[in-house]
Amino acid sequence: MPRPGEVSLSHQGVLFLDELPEFDRNVLEVLRQPLEDQKVTISRAAMSLTFPASFMLAAAMNPCPCGFWNDPTRECRCSSLQIQRYVGRISGPLLDRIDIHIDVPAVKFRDLAGDDAPETDSSATIRQRVVTARERQLFRFLGEKIFCNSAMSPRMIRKHCQIDEASERLLEQAMMRQGLSARAYDRILKVSRTIADLEGTEKVGSNHVSEAVGYRSLDRTYWT
Repeated sequence: MPRPGEVSLSHQGVLFLDELPEFDRNVLEVLRQPLEDQKVTISRAAMSLTFPASFMLAAAMNPCPCGFWNDPTRECRCSSLQIQRYVGRISGPLLDRIDIHIDVPAVKFRDLAGDDAPETDSSATIRQRVVTARERQLFRFLGEKIFCNSAMSPRMIRKHCQIDEASERLLEQAMMRQGLSARAYDRILKVSRTIADLEGTEKVGSNHVSEAVGYRSLDRTYWT
């Protein structure tokens, strides 16, 4: 009897995968379908079962097998082939389905000690900003059977993520330089829309598109 797997157990929640390239590539490729369809269908000779799988995928990985590629303080001893083989365990189509790729540099000692920690917004302030952005999205999608930007269909993206000529040129250059796919294009527009919502702006500007493109660091770092 088929039972719900990790993606179904994460339904309406978060699935966190640490050391992403250490998973078997076949296992990672299985994630593509539920990330797209938000459900998992298992067919057997006697029956076919469908489990819900609407989850947020969060993953972490080192930049290379030793973990020190591009580190300003430690020397990376991995060859180019080793790095490509390591990162190659994550396919381009799977990366396309991940909206945001962020580089997280090592934290300096002074930052850990808190001596020179920069002033940042409090958690309460950030939470209110997110709540306001979600309320804006709920109002935007009234009657459309969705409630957030990530659920937008291509038709909705064209309607709610309209950009000006300067933003179009910026996005075109990024796609040509980084070899981005049509799926990545749509996801950049969704992220741009969300950045504008967090700023409380209805119009998606070139600064929002530029920031969203900057959140595709794996495309820029490894696949160009």
